[in-house]
Amino acid sequence: MRLVVLASLLALCGAADAAARPLDAIRQRGALTLCAHPNALPFASRQGDVPGFQVEIARELAKRLEVSLEQHWVINSFQYRRADCDVILDAIADRAVLAEVGLRMSRPYQRSGVVLAVGPNSTAASLAELGSEQRVGVQVGSIVSMMLGKRGVKASPFAFEDDIMEALAKGEIDAAAVTPATIGWFNHTHPDARVRRIPAFEDEPDLNWNVAVGILSPDEKLRQGIDAALEALLADGTLARIYARYDVELQPPK
Repeated sequence: MRLVVLASLLALCGAADAAARPLDAIRQRGALTLCAHPNALPFASRQGDVPGFQVEIARELAKRLEVSLEQHWVINSFQYRRADCDVILDAIADRAVLAEVGLRMSRPYQRSGVVLAVGPNSTAASLAELGSEQRVGVQVGSIVSMMLGKRGVKASPFAFEDDIMEALAKGEIDAAAVTPATIGWFNHTHPDARVRRIPAFEDEPDLNWNVAVGILSPDEKLRQGIDAALEALLADGTLARIYARYDVELQPPK
């Protein structure tokens, strides 16, 4: 999805340009600010009645910090650098990488990565069962595209995961290497053409990761407050219910 790409750009392109706000300042202004993509469902959207699970999770975090939520809509790395963010959602939980650009991470709250989707008529139960002539849709330049290439699998490159799923639905490819959230949202919006997820990359460390809240150089009180809020949202089932509204399963971090 576009937001996964942009979240990575944020980590690489300098979130530290903006000024960090401690928890006391956030409470004084009465708002926590989320930066998100305006058109990247199921992650986030500024259109219609479906806000995306990142916005819904951020609203719950803000509520537990006793403030409101503000959204800054950003679509490229330049806008991220100029935006007045307090947090981003779904930051890949690599403490050292985030620290290099002035971000700290919350406790991880979800497990993500790359999985394989096949159409409803496929009988394949693993990557090996796809057959040498079948094509797997991948994001261009991605780790999974290089990995499949080394294994001799026919990979068809696409710019975005949305495009991969559209090609799978049309029968232009035989499988799709995408995130679980992309599969869940596709099935949510295509109930008569649901795709099936099959095991493929569980043993590949580079294709599995935890996600956390990326926090712009917070004071310890803000980090602890967000961690406590996440603990509560996990404990009472709120996070699981939010994800379920998008047909995404909450997976425990590892």
